[in-house]
Amino acid sequence: MSQSEFYRQTLMQIKAICEGEPNLIANLSNIAAVLYNNMTEVNWAGFYIMAPALNSEQDELVLGPFQGQAACVRIPVGRGVCGTAVAESKSQLVYDVHEFAGHIACDAASNSEVVIPLMVDGKTVGVLDIDSPAVGRFNEEDLDGLEQVARYVESIWS
Repeated sequence: MSQSEFYRQTLMQIKAICEGEPNLIANLSNIAAVLYNNMTEVNWAGFYIMAPALNSEQDELVLGPFQGQAACVRIPVGRGVCGTAVAESKSQLVYDVHEFAGHIACDAASNSEVVIPLMVDGKTVGVLDIDSPAVGRFNEEDLDGLEQVARYVESIWS
C-alpha cells in the first residue's frame, strides 16, 4: 500500500470514529490511538494543547491525549520541536532530533519527529506530535498525510 493510500484509509477511520462525537478530548484520544496503532516505527503519538502557563503571562503547550511513554507535561512556546512549531506556525519534519537545536528529550528513545501546529480561527490551539525511535522515519509524504489529519482535527475542534 502506498503512503498516500495509507493516510487516506487512516483519515477515513479517524472520521468514522469521531463522527457524531462532540467531545474534543474523546476525539483526540481516539485519533492518537489510531495513529499510534496504525503507523509503524512510532513510539509516541498525541497532542499538546495551548494553555495558560503556570508562572508566566504567555501560553504554553500542555500535554493532551496521547499513546506511548509518559511525556513532558509543559513545553514553552519556542522550545523543542513542538514549541518551535507553535512559534513559527509551521510544521516541523525532523530527520534526527539530536541535531535539532533545543530539542527536549521527553523520551530518550525518540530519534525523529514530526509536529504539526493546529490552528483554529487564526490562533494556534495545539500541536499534533508523532515520534519515532528510528532516525529519518518521517518523510514529506508522512508530513502531507499527517497535515491532512491535522486539518480534520482543526475542523472538529470545539
